[in-house]
Amino acid sequence: MTKTYVQIQKQIETLQREADKLKRKEIDDVIAKIKEAIAVYELTAADLGFARSAAKAGSAPRKRGRPAGKGRAKSTAEPKFRDEAGNTWGGRGPRPQWLRDALGAGKTLQDFAV
Repeated sequence: MTKTYVQIQKQIETLQREADKLKRKEIDDVIAKIKEAIAVYELTAADLGFARSAAKAGSAPRKRGRPAGKGRAKSTAEPKFRDEAGNTWGGRGPRPQWLRDALGAGKTLQDFAV
């Protein structure tokens, strides 16, 4: 017997509901395992990379897995553009808001060249 389009659509909806229930159960199981591991290993938000303010302040422990000092060094290029307020931009990446505002007001990049 051939199925109709409507019958197949109902079957899809039923399977989708079943898949959603299974996914929710699996997610609950994964979350429980993660919580257990966090408790056992006494992990903090900083250990997991979630504490941005602590990491910026330098109070967060070093990330595990990569020795200190390895990887790319931060660029310390001299600023190429500066305004009278002391704002600077090295010419790389998106233009900062202060520069976009000034350019919108009729200034040119040459007005800010260092």
